[in-house]
Amino acid sequence: MSEIVLADLPEDVQADVARTRQVVSDLHAELPRWGVVVWTAGNVSQRVRCAEQIGQDLLVIKPSGVRYDQLGPEKMVVCTLDGTKIVDGTSDKLSPSSDTAAHAYVYAHMPEVGGVVHTHSSYATAWAALRRPIPCVLTMMADEFGGEIPVGPFALIGDDSIGRGIVETLRNSNSPAVLMANHGPFTIGGDAEAAVKAAVMCEEVARTIHLAYQAGTPVPLDPEAVTRLNDRYQHVYGQH
Repeated sequence: MSEIVLADLPEDVQADVARTRQVVSDLHAELPRWGVVVWTAGNVSQRVRCAEQIGQDLLVIKPSGVRYDQLGPEKMVVCTLDGTKIVDGTSDKLSPSSDTAAHAYVYAHMPEVGGVVHTHSSYATAWAALRRPIPCVLTMMADEFGGEIPVGPFALIGDDSIGRGIVETLRNSNSPAVLMANHGPFTIGGDAEAAVKAAVMCEEVARTIHLAYQAGTPVPLDPEAVTRLNDRYQHVYGQH
């Protein structure tokens, strides 16, 4: 693909990109705040819906290997959904996250998804190392995940293999989270904030259910109750 320069794109697209960079930068601060990342691990991305203006959507994502306390909106990297970096005059010397291909594949194949998050949060990643789904034994899980948190296939970083595993696993699941085998959790949402929330909640239930197993065997929720709880949470709970 030929080089794309941000300054050459329509003004409304440039404005959307600027807003998205601020949002994604701010949301990265939530990951260490909630204790779901260490050092430079993990990343947040958000889709910029601009296919009508330029023929394709874009994504904004964290640069690779940059510490969280050094991030700002000007350091967020803008890419096309094939992973091609946009030349923007600010973060041109920064490479996008090594997980960019995975994020881009999810956006390209799940048009409803507007945000993707990856962490190596301790308890959820421990379940991923065991290749065990997190069972739905809490009303909190029924609310947020609509059932168990499934395990996706093992895949190496560097191409879209992880993205393929995420899509294959979540396409027929209610869950916005997947535990990629021997790797860690990826979460999706209508926007990046929703995906960050799912990442935080994934770690919370992974920890709580691990503690429950130390005392005995947790009791699964009845599937009908899971359905009713999830429907209420998604459509009634909170402010609408």
